[in-house]
Amino acid sequence: MELIDKLNWRYATKAMNGQPVSQEKIDNIIEAISLAPTSSGLQPFEVIVITNQELKEKILPLAFNQSVVTGCSHLLVFAAWDTYTAERINKVYDHVTDVRGPNEGLDNYRQRLLANYPSRDPEENFAHAAKQAYIAFSMAMVAAAYQGVDSTPMEGFNPAGLDELLGLKEKGLRSCVLLTLGYRDTEKDWLVKMEKVRKSKEDLVTLID
Repeated sequence: MELIDKLNWRYATKAMNGQPVSQEKIDNIIEAISLAPTSSGLQPFEVIVITNQELKEKILPLAFNQSVVTGCSHLLVFAAWDTYTAERINKVYDHVTDVRGPNEGLDNYRQRLLANYPSRDPEENFAHAAKQAYIAFSMAMVAAAYQGVDSTPMEGFNPAGLDELLGLKEKGLRSCVLLTLGYRDTEKDWLVKMEKVRKSKEDLVTLID
């Protein structure tokens, strides 16, 4: 299967060579992010796409000086909603209604969300929103690999510092994970020639029939 071949090819790239990724491939990755499934279809996150090299240099110390931050072509910041609000939920479901037309079942579902989500603890809501961002984040890595684009998933960074630098708090967002996109530097990447290691299927899967 071609997709499995691509996933075997990909790895968490440790050094990138600065070669730019074409806009067509970036657009495909963004489209894959947009098509990712999310709870109640809320898509409770935004993606900040950074190509500005000066800004990457400022982010570098916030990401523990990992060279892929400045060596990549595009740096994607996945930023989840800091909480669920009636305004945010209504905006999503107003758009769904515009596209699909009025629907009593959809309206009832909207009301259930409005009755439950906004009243929950903001930290609980952020954690839930961040999980949805991670689903889309995984889709981005798959879309990148399918096109022969290297990527590096990164949780090793200072979220509070990055939020301040990018002004995310004012937008009601909190960064949760980063993804660099680019091309591997085969001379500087210590991981490039190492064999991929994963659990055996017996350790990974429990079958209940």
